[in-house]
Amino acid sequence: MYYLDTEKKKEFFEKHGKGVADTGSPEAQVAIYSYRISHLTNHLKTNRKDFSTQRALIALVAKRRKALDYLISKDITRYRAIVKELGLRR
Repeated sequence: MYYLDTEKKKEFFEKHGKGVADTGSPEAQVAIYSYRISHLTNHLKTNRKDFSTQRALIALVAKRRKALDYLISKDITRYRAIVKELGLRR
């Protein structure tokens, strides 16, 4: 079983986007990226020498950062809401 199947994605898009079909909203993308980042982080805790996964993790963090930067420039309240909801900042 794949850790991020279509049902899980639909759940993220429905919860963080405007609906199930809203796959392009920055909030939904950030939520998916965060889920994948946590999964890869847990994988790397047990497999320290998996450098291809480490590289993928770094790329995902950069993608999430870009999406959050875009959200800051467009609508700061949506940015604050998604950061609070996902618990990305302290």
